[in-house]
Amino acid sequence: MEVKSQARYVRISPTKVRKVANTVKGKQVEDALSILKFMPHRSARILSKVIQSAVANADQNTEVDIDMMRVKNIIVDQGPTLKRFRARAMGRATRILKRTSHIKVILAE
Repeated sequence: MEVKSQARYVRISPTKVRKVANTVKGKQVEDALSILKFMPHRSARILSKVIQSAVANADQNTEVDIDMMRVKNIIVDQGPTLKRFRARAMGRATRILKRTSHIKVILAE
């Protein structure tokens, strides 16, 4: 049985999240959470929250054994981009793109 959880409009670039997500794909939930706990990346904290949310969703279902859950897939899509500008020399302006992510975690037995 599959259990899903997602976080939308997270203010971090999807490429930064994908780097960390690829390290925990296919691992047991306990192992994935312990790996993420000791990673120095900001996206590791966000991913661990989404995985814990999926575990809490699985806990609501009586047929699912939480100890046997694995991270089946982590999908990181790009959300809307916030467009800002920074003043530069001689009256010019440069665009700054503040990217957002949609993170979806799928756990399976």
